[in-house]
Amino acid sequence: MACPGLLPALVALTCFVGVVVSQTTLAPAVTDTTLFDNVTEVTSPPVTSPPVTFISTTPSCSAFNVSMCELCAPGSQYDNNTLLCSCCSDPGLCVFPGACLPCNRGFYQPLAGQQQCLPCNQGFYTNFTGSPLCHSCLPGSFNNNTGRDSCTSCSAGFFSSLQSATSCTPCALGSFCNSTGCSECQTCPAGREALQTAAKDCTPCRPGMHKAAHQTMCQICGSGFFQIRWGQESCDMCPEDHYCPSPDVNPIKCPSDAFCPEGSLAPGYCMETFFRKAGDTCELAPVTIALLVIGGGVALLFIVVLVVRRRRDVDGELTMARAPLLGKERPQGRYYGLPCDAEPVYAGW
Repeated sequence: MACPGLLPALVALTCFVGVVVSQTTLAPAVTDTTLFDNVTEVTSPPVTSPPVTFISTTPSCSAFNVSMCELCAPGSQYDNNTLLCSCCSDPGLCVFPGACLPCNRGFYQPLAGQQQCLPCNQGFYTNFTGSPLCHSCLPGSFNNNTGRDSCTSCSAGFFSSLQSATSCTPCALGSFCNSTGCSECQTCPAGREALQTAAKDCTPCRPGMHKAAHQTMCQICGSGFFQIRWGQESCDMCPEDHYCPSPDVNPIKCPSDAFCPEGSLAPGYCMETFFRKAGDTCELAPVTIALLVIGGGVALLFIVVLVVRRRRDVDGELTMARAPLLGKERPQGRYYGLPCDAEPVYAGW
C-alpha cells in the first residue's frame, strides 16, 4: 500500500523532470490509473514493463511521451477545456480517450482527431451521442432545420415521397391523406371527391352527380339520366313512360296524351287539333284529313286555271304577231305598166 505522503513527492518529481501540468488538470490527471502507473515507475524499483521516457533538460509538455497520445475517435471532438490533451502536440490528440467529448444529438463527426462536431443538414438527423454520421429522414417525414435529433412526421393532408425531405407537400385535388406520416396521397374512391387541396378525407357526390374510380371530381348526370342518392359511381337512365327534367329528382310519370321513350328529358306531344295519339304513334285527326282534301282540290283547281290562262296568253301573243302581215295595204303605183289595183289579165297561148 502507498504511503500517505507519496502524492506530494510524486508531484514534485514530475515538475522536476519537466512535465508541466496546470492546476486545473491536476485532479483528472492523477485520477487515471495509467498516469499513476507511469509516475510510479520513476520512483519504484525496475519492473519488467519498460518505463516511460522523460526528458529532464527541457521543462515543457513536449517532454511527455507523445506516443501515448491517441486521436479523438470519429463521433467525438477535442475537449478544449480538458488539459489531459495539453501535453500532446496535435489538438486532436489526447492522452486519454476519455478526454474527447462525444458529439451531441443532432451533431456528427466522420473523421478522427477533429476539434469540433458538425450539425446534421436539413433532411437529416442523429438521435444518439457520438455519431459518426447522420441519417436521412424517411418518406412521410421532414426536417427543415440543421442539428436536429429527429424528423417530424407530415401532418394529415400532406405527404413526402422522398427521403431527406425538408418539407411536406399538400395532397392535390381529388386525393387525401387521413393520417400523419403519409408517403403518398390516395385517390378518392368511386362516388367520393376532395374539393380542396390538403384534404384529410373525401366527401360523397351529391344527388344528380356521379364519379367513377378513375375520375378526380364528381360529374353531373347527362340529359335523360338521373341519380337521387349520395355517393354514387354512375347515373341511371330515365325509364320508359317517364321523363327526367333534372338529374337530381325522381323520374316523372309521362302524361297520357304524350310520348316518353327511355331517356326522355321532357314529354313529347302530338300537334293539337291536327294530330292525335294512337298507341305509340301520332295519327291525323279528321279535321286534318278534311282540310287536306279541301286544300288539295283548291290547289288542283288553281293549277287548271293557271294552265288555261297561260294558253290564252300564248294564243293572244301569236295573233298580235300575225296582224301586221295580214292587214298591210299596198301602196299606189304601177307594176309592169298596170295600176296596182287593176285586175290581172292572163294571156293565153
